[in-house]
Amino acid sequence: MTRAQQRERTRAVLVEVSRQLFATRGYAAVGLAEIVRTAGVTKGALYHHFEGGKADLFRAVLAQVQADVGRAVAAAADAEADPWDQLVAGCRAFLTASTADPGVRRIMLVDGPAVLGWSEWRAMDEATSARHLAEALTGLVETGVIAPQPVEPLVRLLSGAMNEAALWLAETAAPSALDAVLAPLVRMLGALRA
Repeated sequence: MTRAQQRERTRAVLVEVSRQLFATRGYAAVGLAEIVRTAGVTKGALYHHFEGGKADLFRAVLAQVQADVGRAVAAAADAEADPWDQLVAGCRAFLTASTADPGVRRIMLVDGPAVLGWSEWRAMDEATSARHLAEALTGLVETGVIAPQPVEPLVRLLSGAMNEAALWLAETAAPSALDAVLAPLVRMLGALRA
């Protein structure tokens, strides 16, 4: 194994171990000593890859979780042929993927804003899911499926509504909560159609 491969492997192990620990116990309950012991590396190796320590490591874990959710959303949308159906399927998949797994919920919705702060968490969200939502809405406006209007405010409204719904779902234990959110979401999206 080359040094570059070894460095990449060490980084990947640190992110994977941290993801498991953060998902099961939460950011605040996990210490660096436990992370490096579980990963089988030194603190020096951790700081080599993540100069800011635990917060930088968490940022990498959150980015990985957001990428996983993004792939689930893209797969659900891509399974539909019609652009409108793609939007609805993507929105459903976002709520499902961000709330079905307790570890994803904890990392992305509970610890993410608390650890990184609202502004940085929002910036990471905008770089991933909000960007895809903007692309989908732009296409729907351009083809006349949605009435002509500025897309940016619409992205903020829908992204905010879905993030708020996901946060609420993360806090509720009701098994029917997801269905209770999906029905009004579909009605809300339907109101946008031209």
